Amino acid sequence: MPAISTSDLTKQFDEHIAVDRLNLTIEKGEIFGLLGPNGAGKTTTLMMLSTLLQPTSGTATVNGFDVRQQPSLVRNSIGMVFQDPSSDDVLTGYENLKLHALMYDVPMKEIDARIDSVLALVELQSRKNDVVKKYSGGMRRRMEIARGLLHKPAVLFLDEPTLGLDPQTREHIWEYVESLRRNFGATIIVTTHYMDEADSLCDRVAIIDHGKIVALDTPENLRHSIGGDAVTLQGATLRVDDIRRLPFVTRVEERGGRLILSVENARANLPEILRTAGDVAFVESHAPDLNDVFLFYTGSAIRDESGDAMNHLRDLSKINQK
Repeated sequence: MPAISTSDLTKQFDEHIAVDRLNLTIEKGEIFGLLGPNGAGKTTTLMMLSTLLQPTSGTATVNGFDVRQQPSLVRNSIGMVFQDPSSDDVLTGYENLKLHALMYDVPMKEIDARIDSVLALVELQSRKNDVVKKYSGGMRRRMEIARGLLHKPAVLFLDEPTLGLDPQTREHIWEYVESLRRNFGATIIVTTHYMDEADSLCDRVAIIDHGKIVALDTPENLRHSIGGDAVTLQGATLRVDDIRRLPFVTRVEERGGRLILSVENARANLPEILRTAGDVAFVESHAPDLNDVFLFYTGSAIRDESGDAMNHLRDLSKINQK
């Protein structure tokens, strides 16, 4: 039985379809990535899987429990680390964790031992009695990961776990995430718009854009799927048709005054490309990464825009406060 399975899972806000007939199977023990820009549907997907949002249509199971029919069983078997901080900053780290343990009915005699265990995992034992408002952004994110693990969930959802953190702290969070599977055997679903994060962390990655999955595979297979190295050319009079006819050029796309090529063995074939292209003012070549994969499947770079579930919930919260 997979850890997560969805069938035509859909969520619509008014006229906006945030998630459009999503079909996913995530195996137990996987670190699975949902890669896409803000507004792509990543957070909405997590909120449906964690029962915080009701699907408009379609079905999903988490740990064998139906998100519509068995929401309490789903919630008891998952951990969730939100994109926005959700801990109480006037309580200490220990108090936040104990409150969470009580909410999830962790046996009283086990609470302190579990708190010590998860704090050790995220290296916060020495700060457990400090109020959370004194924590740095990275420390707070680590504490929230510890909280998500406290009740020993089978599935852990991490929504943009390194958003806004400095590069060194991001790498530390990656190390913690990898240790979760090693130490807990948890299935971990990560949403991110960072290409390097998806590449470094995830066994498989689903590229999601405008609510749809446009590609799904291992990071390595996704890179190979675009047909070669990435070459960018710029010039006033490039001979595009001649470039397209080169047998080792598998794709040519015109974007923003530049040509984006997929080229088999660019190191060997770049001289022939330059001879064929004509007046080249700029050239760049590199092995394909997930950014190139995203461009290939969506036709655009990762954008920064709103429209996902958290934005709708924030709007509702503002309305309710008036």
